[in-house]
Amino acid sequence: MRQEFLNLLIKTNGQNLYEFTYKTIDWIKEKKLKNGILNLSIQHTSASLIVQENADPDVQTDLLNYFDKMVPMNDKLYIHTAEGKDDMPAHIKSALTNNQISLSIKKNELLLGTWQGLYLFEHRIENQTRKIIHHFIGE
Repeated sequence: MRQEFLNLLIKTNGQNLYEFTYKTIDWIKEKKLKNGILNLSIQHTSASLIVQENADPDVQTDLLNYFDKMVPMNDKLYIHTAEGKDDMPAHIKSALTNNQISLSIKKNELLLGTWQGLYLFEHRIENQTRKIIHHFIGE
């Protein structure tokens, strides 16, 4: 058994989905990770991780629009607004999605579906630098 770690930094430019699938696949290949579990975790409370379709960009647009309608940026709705109008909405969106994802690796391949990709889901409107921890356990 072995363990490997990667601290992946992603710079964001406002609310959006930022795909990092190929950065993860490249790391798996580079480290020659054969079989095991890869746990991804984001160390932030105003961004999240999702597995989502990566073939049609309309999916990303619809997700952003849906979450903005479901959790509007309206200071009158929230008590916690210390960092601006997107502060509490970002925390709520993060709570509704994932801060960790576990995936399988088999024969040096990340087991994702045909149209699935890994995304950092940025909920803040200002530029950020986000850290995604990759923790592999296996062989």
